[in-house]
Amino acid sequence: MNEIKIVFVGHVDHGKSTVIGRLLFDTKSLPEGVVKKVRRIANETGKPFEYAYLLDAFEEEQQQGITIDTTQIQFATDKRPYVIIDAPGHKEFLKNMISGAANANAAFLVIDARQGVREQSKRHAYMLSLLGIKNVSVVVNKMDLVEYSQSTFDRIVDDIKNFLRPLGVEPKKFIPVSGMVGDNITRPSTNTPWYDGDTLIEALDALDGDDDSDQKFLRLPIQDVYKFDERRIIAGRIESGVISVGDRIKIFPEGRETTVREIAYWLERDRKNSARSGESTGICVVDEFFNRRGELITRADDQPPHVSDRLRASVFWMGRAPLTLDKKYKLKLATQEVEATVEQIVRTIDAASLESKSDVRELKINDVAEIIVKLKHAIAFDVFGDCRATGRFVLVDGYDVAGGGIINAAEASTVDERPAFIGENVTAHGEIFDEFYYDVERQEITHVASPVKHSYRVGDEIPTNGISYDYPSDFDILILREDAFISVRDKKITAIDRLERFEYEGAPLVNGRGFGIKIHNADGVRAMIEEYRRVHTPPIDRKAKAEFSNRYFFFNQFRTLKFYFDYVI
Repeated sequence: MNEIKIVFVGHVDHGKSTVIGRLLFDTKSLPEGVVKKVRRIANETGKPFEYAYLLDAFEEEQQQGITIDTTQIQFATDKRPYVIIDAPGHKEFLKNMISGAANANAAFLVIDARQGVREQSKRHAYMLSLLGIKNVSVVVNKMDLVEYSQSTFDRIVDDIKNFLRPLGVEPKKFIPVSGMVGDNITRPSTNTPWYDGDTLIEALDALDGDDDSDQKFLRLPIQDVYKFDERRIIAGRIESGVISVGDRIKIFPEGRETTVREIAYWLERDRKNSARSGESTGICVVDEFFNRRGELITRADDQPPHVSDRLRASVFWMGRAPLTLDKKYKLKLATQEVEATVEQIVRTIDAASLESKSDVRELKINDVAEIIVKLKHAIAFDVFGDCRATGRFVLVDGYDVAGGGIINAAEASTVDERPAFIGENVTAHGEIFDEFYYDVERQEITHVASPVKHSYRVGDEIPTNGISYDYPSDFDILILREDAFISVRDKKITAIDRLERFEYEGAPLVNGRGFGIKIHNADGVRAMIEEYRRVHTPPIDRKAKAEFSNRYFFFNQFRTLKFYFDYVI
């Protein structure tokens, strides 16, 4: 069966590491010599032997008695393999706790029977809900120190149920244990005759390990693009779904559509026709677009991702400096990176009491809030409930990861996807304001969607100068794919209409992407339009399309390539 990642969380000193250590000890899952080493360290420090020390990887941690970093241990029962994650409980180490829990399939919340549900217990429970982990069980530890009292156990169960219910989390199991003595860890305890539920190890094996990510819609963030022999390979890790040769796919945020020609392979024995969730793969496509890191591939008939430059999210702030409005951060989501500012702090949420407060202008360390984020340009993403990998992000302040969040909704974009030219008889979209760069690091041309996203009508003035383009004051734009033209005179739009009404007046011509058109008379325009329609009538011949473009278009009439190592627009 599939491996399951389990995270153990809870208030400091409530015994998470002891419970896990005892589980590993009783199942003989520890490497040879580990127990002897821990006994030696305990003797040297004058402390009694603790099962928790079996997990704490650093002698410094063993001497201090708290878990500082997350510890991950591979472990297996007769039913399946696990990765058990011991996450820090100390308030100062919440950042590491979130890092450890981020990719967990299920969680066990450990609560001290003597102390009951504490503030940090509630904070950790809230973090689990924020990370989307709904498969939660509660382990009430140190039952030996309350004389195995059923009433104490029942009170804790009621307390944590009442807290978790508003978060939409319904614990699967409540298990009374003693990590130190071993009660209900791997075998039922005679000390709790009133309890007839699962032991800890039985609760682990009862978890649903089925992974339905293959049945979800395709999400393949582009990691990089490689040129190998005659192939141009788009590489990335499939976060959900399956991709196969022959699939019609879309590449967002632009939504360009193409077909998968092959799954890349190095040796003939590695050839295959599909790849699935969790696999790192490379694909070759039929149409050669300018692909770049951060774009998101889906199947054409899948639920599309959201595309916007604004999003609403729940965020947990871990930065030393407060999060403030209008300060520039870097948002990282899957392989995408984009400059971001926090437009609004909708409300802060007390993770212990669940009380909220509005009219807040900054977040301090360990604050939880609902925020609206404004991005420098539109990106593709999902709501967290639809796809975790493309619905989760971090905010970087300088060089430090300062916040983590999940996307709750897409907010209305402040811009259209492409500049729109709106006339009485036609609406057309063009990329004449897009920028082109030569990336000196990757040694390839990079095309970046335009930051100019306005809608234009007759009488509006348009920007004719950008980083990599410089149009004249008078020119005509022929957008062949949308059967439209736009006339510009003295930098102002004088006409937006269908191509059939276009009359050549001698002004320079560009296509919808701003490439110069090699035509200087009306007959040439008519011939080009007729040939375009013929070449683009199915079945489409890619070679004929390329020959058409070479015959009629040229790049460097009004466009140039700028050298960049990290383009910013």
